[in-house]
Amino acid sequence: MIPYIAPLEDMEFALAELSEIDRVAELPDSDSVSDRDLMVAILDQAARFAGEVLAPLNQVGDRVGARWTENGVTTPPGFADAYRQFTEAGWNNIALPVQYGGQGLPGLLCVAVQEMFTSANKAFCYCSGLTEAGAIALASSADEAVKSEYVPKLVAGQWSATMNLTEPQAGSDVGGLTTRALLQPDGTYRIHGQKIFISYGDHDFTENIVHLVLARISGSPAGSRGISLFVVPKILPQTGARNDVRCTGIEHKLGNHGSPTCTLVFGADGGGAQGWLVGSENKGLQAMFVMVNAARMKVGQEGTAMSERAYQQALAYARERIQGKLAGSGEDSVAIIRHPDVRRMLMMMRSQTEAMRAVGYLIAGARDLAARHPDSDVRRERQAFVDLMIPIFKGWATETGIEVTSLSIQIHGGIGYIEESGASQPLRDVRVSAIYEGTTSIQAHDLVERKLVRDGGAALRAWLSEVHRTLHQLRESKESEHLESARYLVQAVSRLEHVCAKVLADYARDPLPVLAVSVPLLRMFGLVVGGWQMARAGLAARRKLAEGIGNVPFLRAKIASATFYAVHVLPQAMALSVVVEHGGSAALSSDDLWR
Repeated sequence: MIPYIAPLEDMEFALAELSEIDRVAELPDSDSVSDRDLMVAILDQAARFAGEVLAPLNQVGDRVGARWTENGVTTPPGFADAYRQFTEAGWNNIALPVQYGGQGLPGLLCVAVQEMFTSANKAFCYCSGLTEAGAIALASSADEAVKSEYVPKLVAGQWSATMNLTEPQAGSDVGGLTTRALLQPDGTYRIHGQKIFISYGDHDFTENIVHLVLARISGSPAGSRGISLFVVPKILPQTGARNDVRCTGIEHKLGNHGSPTCTLVFGADGGGAQGWLVGSENKGLQAMFVMVNAARMKVGQEGTAMSERAYQQALAYARERIQGKLAGSGEDSVAIIRHPDVRRMLMMMRSQTEAMRAVGYLIAGARDLAARHPDSDVRRERQAFVDLMIPIFKGWATETGIEVTSLSIQIHGGIGYIEESGASQPLRDVRVSAIYEGTTSIQAHDLVERKLVRDGGAALRAWLSEVHRTLHQLRESKESEHLESARYLVQAVSRLEHVCAKVLADYARDPLPVLAVSVPLLRMFGLVVGGWQMARAGLAARRKLAEGIGNVPFLRAKIASATFYAVHVLPQAMALSVVVEHGGSAALSSDDLWR
C-alpha cells in the first residue's frame, strides 16, 4: 500500500482560484482564510496528521474490521488512540460554533481538511463527521437544557453522535418508520423500536454516545408529518446509568470495515430508552435534515477523496510496472504509464478528481456566504445556488467516484483484483456513498421536483448566467486550449438548457417519464458543472503563467487536465441529453411481468 500524500498544491489552487475565497475572507471571523499563511499552515498540519496518523491505519481497518460482542463493539487496532490524538489536536471541532467550544473555521477550509482525512482513512471519519452534524442539529433545534447538557461534550469530543432514521421496513421511506415515543409524567419519553445501518452506533472511542432518533409520538399523524426527533444517550448523564438501548449486531459489509454499522434496539430490556424531545412535536424531519444536508455534502466529498486515493495508487503502480514495448518503438519493455490507453485512464481519473474537488470547494464557499454574508440578497442568492448544487454534487461525485476507483483496478491489471494490492479498497469503500444519505435516484428526484420545478428554473438560470460569463472569457482568449474547451462546453450547456426546458414543460403533464430519466439528467448536470469549473481552472492557470506566478509544470498540467476534461468527459453530456429528452417513455414501457 503506497502512502497517502495530500495533493496540497491542487487543493490550494482550487481554494485560491475557484472557490470565491476572497468573498469568504471578508466575512466575520474568517482569519483562517484571509491570512493565507495561516490557511496554508492549517492545511499542512492536516496533511501531516492524515499521512502520519490516519493513513497507516486504513488497511488495518479494512483487514481487521470492527468487532461485536455482547459487551459492545471494539474498533480496529489503533483507531481509538488515533481518535484521542484527533480530538486532542482539535480536528474534531474545527467547523463547530465558537460559543460551544468549537473553532468556527469557515466551511470552505473545513471541506479541504476533511477531504484529506477521508482520503487517508474513510472508515475512521464517520464518527467525527456524524458527531459534528449532531452537534449542529442540537445547537439549531434543541432547547437550552438539552443544548447545555449535550453540545459542549460533543464539541469537545468526549461524546459522539449518531443519526437514527432507517428501520428494517422503512429504508428511504422515512414516513414508514414505526419506532414509538411514549410521553412520561416527568416530560421525558420512552423510546421503543429498532434502527438499522447506524454508523458508529456503538464503539470504544468515547465515554458516551448520543443517538438522535426519529420516532412517532402516540396520536401523531401518519407518514412523515407525524415524526419527531429525540436525543437518546447511551449513558444517562444525570445518573451515569446505562440507558435501555443495545447494539445487537454489526453488518458485514463490502467496504468500510473499520466503521461499525450497527443494529440498535431501543427498549431491548422492556422499559424503553429514555429520550428528550428535540424541537417541536411532529417536526423531527426538519430538525434532522440539518444533519442530512450536512451529511450529503460530506458524502459528495467522499467521491473526491476516494478518487484521489485511487489515483495516487494507480499512478504509483503505472510508474513502476514494467510491461510491454511501446507501440511503434524498438525500445525494451517500458513502464505502463507510457502506454497510450493507460495514460488516457490516468487522465480520466485525474481530470474528474480535480473537477469534483473544484465543484465541492465552490459549494462550500457558497455555503459560508449563504450563512454569514451581511447582505440578505447575497445570502438568498448563494443559498439558492447551494440548494441547486447539493443533490447534483452528491449524486454526480459519488457515481463518478465509483467509476474512477474502478479505473484504478483496471490500471493495476490482475494484481488489482488481488486484495493484497490494496487497489480494491477505495472502490469498496466508496461504493456505498451513492446509496446512503439519499441514493442517486433520491438526489435526482430532489433535483427535478424541488430544485427545478418548484422555482420554475430560477436558480438554474442564475447559475447558467455564471457559466455564460465563463464561456465569454474562453471565447475572448486567443489560446487554443480555451477555444477547445469553449467548443465542447457551449455544446453541453446548450443541450442542458434545452433538456431542462423540456423537463419543466413535461413534468406538469406527466411526472413519471421525467423522473424515469432524472438520474441521467443529474449526471449530465454534474458533467457540465465539472466542465465549467475545469474551464475556469484552465483560464486561471493560463493567467498565472502569463503573469509569471506559480509552479510552471503544475500550471501546464492543470491546463492539460482542463483540455482533456473538455474533449473526453464533456461529450458524454450530449449522449445523456438524448436519454433525458427521449428515454422516459422507454423506461416505463415494460409491463410488470418480468422475465
